[in-house]
Amino acid sequence: MTRAAFVSLLVLSLAAPAAADVTIKQSTTGKGLGMSGTTSGTTYIKGAKMRTDMVTGDTTRSTIFDLDAQKMYSFDSKKKEADVYDLGALQAEMAKSMDASAMKATITPNGQTKTIGGRSAAGYDMAISVPTTMGGNADMAMTVNLTGPVWIVKGAPGSADWANFYKQAASKGFIFGDPRAVKGSPGQAKAMVEMYRKMAELGGIAYETETSVKMDGSGPMAGLMAKMGGATMNTSVTDVNAGALADDLFAVPAGYKLRERK
Repeated sequence: MTRAAFVSLLVLSLAAPAAADVTIKQSTTGKGLGMSGTTSGTTYIKGAKMRTDMVTGDTTRSTIFDLDAQKMYSFDSKKKEADVYDLGALQAEMAKSMDASAMKATITPNGQTKTIGGRSAAGYDMAISVPTTMGGNADMAMTVNLTGPVWIVKGAPGSADWANFYKQAASKGFIFGDPRAVKGSPGQAKAMVEMYRKMAELGGIAYETETSVKMDGSGPMAGLMAKMGGATMNTSVTDVNAGALADDLFAVPAGYKLRERK
């Protein structure tokens, strides 16, 4: 999985009360599984639509998710073309490689608090595990584990809208991130969505998330992933704003060529 594809699974995380659109700016630092360095990003949420802009060097990579249409649009600031993915079809394909009923997820208070950006954040310990295979092959079985502390600011601006979006996404089995990366690591993608759903239930926004990703198991693929080592990702919110967003922000720019992808 490329660094950009992997980070895109996490950069979507982070915003609470009042019925308004939400803009969240964050910084993500990753290490391991092809990741290194820091990426800045902005997430916009309006009803059942979300857009993420990730900045790498002088290029901005944008992704739009439409829950109702079950579509994902991906484009950058340099090419006049956008890739379009049918996420309903992707979910059906992923179901062959995962047993969602075997997934385990907890996010429990650890009794700690700290001030982040002038707001009081409550500490939680997250633990999520998802059994998965590649292509439905039992010899390629492994378990994806996500663990780490999460710092939640309850009642932060825009949290209700952020929570509603992710609850809808989880209920529809929505998957975020580059579909090519998701196909290669479906368990990890599912674990990330479950993490967001658990956070959404807490009534606030994760201002800081420290995530450790590890794969284990007894098959050949698990052994290979163990040799590669795990990954760590730290995401911090730098700004949250609840305010109206234009509809065209959630559409592919005019003049871009659309390419249907699978």
